[in-house]
Amino acid sequence: MIVAYWIVAGLLAAFYVYSGGMKLLQSQEKLRPMMGWVDAVPMTAVRVIGALEILGALGLILPPLTGILSGIAFAAAIGLVLLQVGGISLHLSRGEARLIGLNIGALVAAGVTAWLATIWL
Repeated sequence: MIVAYWIVAGLLAAFYVYSGGMKLLQSQEKLRPMMGWVDAVPMTAVRVIGALEILGALGLILPPLTGILSGIAFAAAIGLVLLQVGGISLHLSRGEARLIGLNIGALVAAGVTAWLATIWL
């Protein structure tokens, strides 16, 4: 189960560091072609979402890696699940049901990571 956790959590963390980094560092104009929803949300909220994604990724990796407060990995995975629930809600409210595939995949991966992270509790 530990090996499965590291594989899933590592992939999920890489995804969220990339995604969150883009939201933190790129302008609204650069984000718009990939994320049309940035026009519907204040850029401050986009930046906060990016920061939460990076913090969630760090929470998946650093506590179990260092052995310090390893249970935080479970909380980080649940936080990433909640981020995806919010993303799916946003897409559905904008009539973009066809765009939620990636959100569903990330939601499932975060849910599996949360389940696997119970080994740290």
